[in-house]
Amino acid sequence: MKKFVAGLLLVCSLPAVALAKDLQMGVSMALFDDNFLTIVRNSMQKELQKENVKGQVEDAKNDVSQQLQQVQNFIGQGVDAIIVNPVDTNAVKPIMDQASKAGIPLIFINRRPAAELTGKMAYVGSNSQLAGRLQMEALAKQMNYKGNVAILLGDLANESTRERTKGVKEIVAKYPGLKIVQEQTAKFMRNDAVDVVSNWLTAGDDIQAIAANNDEMAIGALQALGKNSDHVLVAGVDGTPDALQMIKNGKMVATVFQDAKGQGEGAVQAAVKLAKGENVASNVDIPFQLITKENMAKFTSLNQK
Repeated sequence: MKKFVAGLLLVCSLPAVALAKDLQMGVSMALFDDNFLTIVRNSMQKELQKENVKGQVEDAKNDVSQQLQQVQNFIGQGVDAIIVNPVDTNAVKPIMDQASKAGIPLIFINRRPAAELTGKMAYVGSNSQLAGRLQMEALAKQMNYKGNVAILLGDLANESTRERTKGVKEIVAKYPGLKIVQEQTAKFMRNDAVDVVSNWLTAGDDIQAIAANNDEMAIGALQALGKNSDHVLVAGVDGTPDALQMIKNGKMVATVFQDAKGQGEGAVQAAVKLAKGENVASNVDIPFQLITKENMAKFTSLNQK
C-alpha cells in the first residue's frame, strides 16, 4: 500500500508537460504579401492561440521548392500536423509524399490541390467554380445579358484561377448576347492588373465588363480604367475591405465573399483533430456568398485583418 501511495504521489508531482505534450504545427503560406491570404493567416494564428497550439508560420514567397523545403523542415522538427496554402496546386505530390511517409497529418487550405487526398489529409476551402458563376451572373444582370466580357486571370498554376474562370465561362455560355473578348493573367496582383487593363484600353478593345479572379485585380482594373470605370462593369472575388469600399462607392458591381476567418479556423480545427487521431472529412467546404451594394452591410465586419 505504501508503494502504491508513493507511486501515486510521484505521478501527481510530474509536470503537465510530461503527461500531455503540447501540440506543434507548421504552416506554409504561398505568399505573405497578399491581402486575402493575410486575413487567412491572421485567422489561423488567432485560432492556434485559442487552441493553445504552438505554430510556426512560414512564407514560401511563391516558390514551390521553398515551400517543399519548409515542409521538410517541419517534418524534421517533429510537428504534429502541417497546414499548407500551396504555391502551385499542381505541384503538391512531393509535399503529400513527404508528410505521408512521416505519418504527419496534412491540411491544405484555400487552394485545392490537384491530387487525390489520402490517409490523414484534408482540404479546407471553397468551391471556386461557384465563385465564378456567382460573379458572372451579377455582371450579366447589370449588362442586361449582352456585351463583351474580359477576364483577369490569377496565377495560372492555381486551381482557383482555373475553376473561377470555368465558372465565368459557364455563365457567359448561357447567354447568347455575351461574348468573351479578352482573357489574360495578372497573377492575382493589383499592379499587374493595372498594366493588363491599360494595354487593353490602349489597343482599343471594346469591353463592357471585366470579371477578375480576385478583388486585388478588380481594384487594379478600376485604377486603370479611371474615368472610364463608369462605362465598364467590374466584379471581383474575396470580399476584402478594399473591395467593399469600392462597392459602397459604386465603382465595383459585386464581389464574392470568401470566408477567410472560416477557412483559417477550419484548417486549424481539422489539424488539431487529425493530430489527436480523430476523423475529419477530406473536404471541408466553406461556402461562397455574393456581395452587392444591397447586402454589403452584413459583410463589412468580416474579412478584417
